[in-house]
Amino acid sequence: MRLLVTGIAGFIGSHLAERLVARGHDITGLDNFDAFYPRAVKERNLARLDRSRVVEGDILDAGAVDRILGSARFDGVVHLAALAGVSPSLSAPARYVRVNVEGTMTLVESMVRHGVRQMVFASSSSVYGANTSVPFDEDDRVDDPMSPYAASKRGAELALKAVVHTTGISVAALRFFTVFGPRQRPDMAIHKFTRAIDHGEPVLLRGTGATSRDYTYIDDVIDGTAAAVERVAENPSGFRAYNLGGTHATRLDDLIARIGAALGKTPRIEVVPELRGDVQHTLANVARAGAELGYAPKIGLDEGLRRFVEWYRAAGA
Repeated sequence: MRLLVTGIAGFIGSHLAERLVARGHDITGLDNFDAFYPRAVKERNLARLDRSRVVEGDILDAGAVDRILGSARFDGVVHLAALAGVSPSLSAPARYVRVNVEGTMTLVESMVRHGVRQMVFASSSSVYGANTSVPFDEDDRVDDPMSPYAASKRGAELALKAVVHTTGISVAALRFFTVFGPRQRPDMAIHKFTRAIDHGEPVLLRGTGATSRDYTYIDDVIDGTAAAVERVAENPSGFRAYNLGGTHATRLDDLIARIGAALGKTPRIEVVPELRGDVQHTLANVARAGAELGYAPKIGLDEGLRRFVEWYRAAGA
């Protein structure tokens, strides 16, 4: 298949593009190299890809998107580009909504103009918001977001659901649960904690450490995403949401201890207030993804941390 991958220079995007190329798909990438973290990091992410197939541009630029989707007959779009992170969304809610919702619709409008019928969309476990019933199921209510980031991801899901009804395109919305592994963004918890412990700096423990997350290794997420790309092409079915998680919840204080063990160093802990907008717990029910995508996470937290630390040391990250 010929596919457009947005956000190709990011953590998940670069891994996914490598997998899709290895599976014989023809990939064009789009990325605006947003300054949220250093451009050099994203350039390194692209090291194993054909850089000439990566277009620098913005999903909000309808002309740029049209030029790409009009340049050849594309079979689908894998839409990973977004503004990410709960904390930064608190100070820039309008920008998050514009990029994550309006940018998604800019892509859809161009898809319709050029006859592209399938999208795989990167959503987030954040859409479950204040839901206290775990594990989270795709049919749970998702109308109580805790942050502008979560609201923007849910808003994009709703907008996509509407255009499925009005245009006939098919969308697989993948709700990722705290993805980690080599190339993880430097602002994310596991990467920040690893760097702090390695440098002998204090790790900021938010609250009591009792919050928990379903940490999901990058290879497992890529397995599920690649399967979704191929399933949507073979069996278009309107709008369908899928949880992609690791299926085990880990407390924050336990996570820090396990990162320390992977590094062979003892963490120094500094307790700070909990972050506004953060949910207390996440845990994925992946039965639907298992049945329809063949998704079965294989890499547990300790093995994933071992691999991450190995990459972190080799990359000097």
